Amino acid sequence: MSMGTTSAVDQKLDYLKLLVTELQNQNPLEPMEQKDMAAQLAQFSQLELTEEMNGNISTMNETMESMNSSFAGAMVMAKWDYAKSMLGRDIQFYDEQSGGDFVGHVQRVSFADGDLVLDTAVSADGVNETMFNVKLDQVKGVQL
Repeated sequence: MSMGTTSAVDQKLDYLKLLVTELQNQNPLEPMEQKDMAAQLAQFSQLELTEEMNGNISTMNETMESMNSSFAGAMVMAKWDYAKSMLGRDIQFYDEQSGGDFVGHVQRVSFADGDLVLDTAVSADGVNETMFNVKLDQVKGVQL
């Protein structure tokens, strides 16, 4: 036998049926206290409101999750557009490994370890090029 959950409305209706039966069969010399009935009805009303509030919160959470996934997708597209706008341009960037600032020419946009990177060629002598994978947060400026 499986136990199902019942809503606050169903529980309240069951209580009211039980209350009517109890009132019909009570001892007239020892009637049920009205304040007890009122307190129990107030508890059921509070339970109904709590259930409704939980439903509203669930709906809000679903909406927020939907908005977050849409926002995350929009942010990826914005970063992609920003990275594409740097193709063929010279950028100034900071390289963590060497600890220096460089100016290089962006040749390609790609992904590395889940991040957008700018494949950037730096030439100190005008002949030999060194390639750097520059993350967007390392870019300090774009030369027009």
